Amino acid sequence: QVQLVESGGGLVQPGGSLRLSCADTGPASQTYFMAWFRQGLGREREFVATILRPSGSTRYADSVKGRFTISRGNARNTVYLQMNSLKPEDTAVYYCAADERPHQYYNARYWDFWGQGTQVTVSS
Repeated sequence: QVQLVESGGGLVQPGGSLRLSCADTGPASQTYFMAWFRQGLGREREFVATILRPSGSTRYADSVKGRFTISRGNARNTVYLQMNSLKPEDTAVYYCAADERPHQYYNARYWDFWGQGTQVTVSS
Protein backbone atom coordinates (compact mmCIF):
# COMPACT_ATOMS: atom_id res chain seq x y z
CA GLN A 1 0.00 0.00 0.00
CA VAL A 2 1.29 3.45 -0.97
CA GLN A 3 0.64 6.45 1.28
CA LEU A 4 1.72 9.68 -0.35
CA VAL A 5 2.33 12.93 1.49
CA GLU A 6 3.02 16.19 -0.35
CA SER A 7 4.70 19.28 1.07
CA GLY A 8 6.23 22.54 -0.09
CA GLY A 9 3.22 24.49 -1.30
CA GLY A 10 2.57 28.08 -0.38
CA LEU A 11 2.09 31.64 -1.59
CA VAL A 12 4.60 33.03 -4.08
CA GLN A 13 4.77 36.09 -6.30
CA PRO A 14 4.67 35.80 -10.09
CA GLY A 15 8.09 34.87 -11.39
CA GLY A 16 9.01 33.13 -8.16
CA SER A 17 9.89 29.51 -7.45
CA LEU A 18 8.68 26.67 -5.26
CA ARG A 19 9.82 23.09 -4.76
CA LEU A 20 7.19 20.46 -3.99
CA SER A 21 8.07 17.16 -2.35
CA CYS A 22 6.17 13.88 -2.24
CA ALA A 23 7.12 10.99 -0.01
CA ASP A 24 5.67 7.50 0.40
CA THR A 25 5.10 6.91 4.13
CA GLY A 26 3.49 3.48 3.66
CA PRO A 27 4.93 -0.02 3.79
CA ALA A 28 5.23 -0.41 0.01
CA SER A 29 8.17 -2.53 -1.05
CA GLN A 30 8.09 -1.88 -4.78
CA THR A 31 8.92 1.15 -6.86
CA TYR A 32 6.03 2.84 -8.65
CA PHE A 33 5.61 5.22 -11.53
CA MET A 34 5.22 8.74 -10.09
CA ALA A 35 3.59 11.92 -11.36
CA TRP A 36 2.27 15.35 -10.44
CA PHE A 37 -1.21 16.60 -11.28
CA ARG A 38 -2.96 19.82 -10.34
CA GLN A 39 -6.52 21.02 -9.95
CA GLY A 40 -7.52 24.65 -10.07
CA LEU A 41 -10.74 25.96 -8.55
CA GLY A 42 -13.68 24.74 -10.63
CA ARG A 43 -11.41 22.86 -13.02
CA GLU A 44 -10.69 19.21 -13.72
CA ARG A 45 -7.54 17.59 -12.42
CA GLU A 46 -4.83 17.97 -15.07
CA PHE A 47 -1.51 16.32 -15.76
CA VAL A 48 1.62 18.30 -14.92
CA ALA A 49 4.62 15.96 -15.13
CA THR A 50 5.74 12.36 -14.80
CA ILE A 51 9.00 10.46 -14.63
CA LEU A 52 9.04 7.11 -16.38
CA ARG A 53 10.55 3.80 -15.32
CA PRO A 54 13.07 2.38 -15.78
CA SER A 55 14.44 4.99 -18.17
CA GLY A 56 13.92 7.97 -15.89
CA SER A 57 12.80 10.03 -18.87
CA THR A 58 10.32 12.79 -18.15
CA ARG A 59 7.12 14.11 -19.69
CA TYR A 60 5.53 17.51 -19.12
CA ALA A 61 2.34 19.31 -19.92
CA ASP A 62 2.93 21.97 -22.56
CA SER A 63 1.85 24.66 -20.10
CA VAL A 64 4.78 23.92 -17.73
CA LYS A 65 7.47 22.74 -20.15
CA GLY A 66 10.71 24.63 -19.64
CA ARG A 67 9.62 25.98 -16.25
CA PHE A 68 8.97 22.86 -14.12
CA THR A 69 11.31 19.94 -13.46
CA ILE A 70 10.31 16.58 -12.00
CA SER A 71 12.90 14.36 -10.34
CA ARG A 72 13.04 11.29 -8.13
CA GLY A 73 14.62 11.17 -4.70
CA ASN A 74 16.86 8.45 -3.33
CA ALA A 75 14.15 7.03 -1.07
CA ARG A 76 11.63 4.68 -2.63
CA ASN A 77 8.64 6.45 -4.23
CA THR A 78 9.90 9.95 -3.51
CA VAL A 79 9.47 12.63 -6.14
CA TYR A 80 10.04 16.39 -6.39
CA LEU A 81 8.66 19.15 -8.58
CA GLN A 82 10.83 22.24 -9.00
CA MET A 83 8.63 25.08 -10.24
CA ASN A 84 10.28 28.21 -11.64
CA SER A 85 8.92 31.32 -13.34
CA LEU A 86 5.56 30.74 -11.71
CA LYS A 87 2.48 32.40 -13.18
CA PRO A 88 -0.92 33.17 -11.63
CA GLU A 89 -2.43 30.45 -13.82
CA ASP A 90 -0.27 27.90 -12.00
CA THR A 91 -2.41 28.46 -8.92
CA ALA A 92 -3.94 25.10 -7.95
CA VAL A 93 -3.87 22.23 -5.53
CA TYR A 94 -0.97 20.01 -6.58
CA TYR A 95 -1.31 16.26 -6.13
CA CYS A 96 1.30 13.53 -6.18
CA ALA A 97 0.24 10.25 -7.82
CA ALA A 98 1.66 6.74 -7.98
CA ASP A 99 0.79 3.62 -9.95
CA GLU A 100 2.36 0.30 -10.90
CA ARG A 101 2.01 1.06 -14.61
CA PRO A 102 -0.55 3.70 -15.67
CA HIS A 103 -2.19 2.95 -19.01
CA GLN A 104 -2.10 6.64 -19.99
CA TYR A 105 0.27 8.67 -17.84
CA TYR A 106 -1.48 11.97 -18.67
CA ASN A 107 -4.91 10.71 -17.57
CA ALA A 108 -5.70 10.97 -13.84
CA ARG A 109 -8.17 8.07 -13.94
CA TYR A 110 -5.34 5.57 -14.52
CA TRP A 111 -3.40 6.46 -11.36
CA ASP A 112 -4.33 4.41 -8.30
CA PHE A 113 -2.68 6.23 -5.40
CA TRP A 114 -2.95 9.91 -4.50
CA GLY A 115 -1.69 12.26 -1.85
CA GLN A 116 -3.88 14.78 -0.05
CA GLY A 117 -2.62 17.70 -2.13
CA THR A 118 -0.73 20.89 -1.38
CA GLN A 119 -1.96 24.39 -2.27
CA VAL A 120 0.15 26.59 -4.54
CA THR A 121 -0.96 30.19 -4.92
CA VAL A 122 0.80 32.57 -7.30
CA SER A 123 -0.24 36.13 -6.64
CA SER A 124 1.20 39.58 -6.08
